[in-house]
Amino acid sequence: MTNAELAILSLIAEKPRHGYEIEQIIEERGMRDWTEIGFSSIYYLLNKLEKSRLIESQLQHPEGRGPARKVYTITPQGWHTQVVESTEALANPGRGSVPFLLGLSNLPIIPKEQALEALDAYADCLVERREHLLQRVAEQRPLPPFVEAMFDYSITLVEAELDWMRKFIQEVEAGNVY
Repeated sequence: MTNAELAILSLIAEKPRHGYEIEQIIEERGMRDWTEIGFSSIYYLLNKLEKSRLIESQLQHPEGRGPARKVYTITPQGWHTQVVESTEALANPGRGSVPFLLGLSNLPIIPKEQALEALDAYADCLVERREHLLQRVAEQRPLPPFVEAMFDYSITLVEAELDWMRKFIQEVEAGNVY
């Protein structure tokens, strides 16, 4: 199961939802920052999960006017799959940022000043990312504890990476890397 499929399945496990509501939650929680869910792929993923019998849909007519919406609910097989896949995700750390590690592996061929500019830009992006996460969490409070934990984890990782980056930049500036 892909990360995007598990993310969609997890949102439906929280409560039955329609596609547009799933999009709203993805935006509110900043899930695109850590999953590969494009707006246009939500319905494709919903269809795939439904064909796999992990979710099922029912047409729901709104009170008053407006079009009927397909509301998705998780199936017992979906619950089991979600538990297995989520447990696996919790038990296995990710592999880090491959593009950044590739850049580090090629550091000797990059002129020092150019490398420092790139590292400073990366650090600036981390600062922006931290501020963005802090703003998002502040705007949405109160949050369910698991969502609060997701933001806390992301902020902690960004802060740790920023701390490491600042130290590494100092090492490059001091000539200890080249």
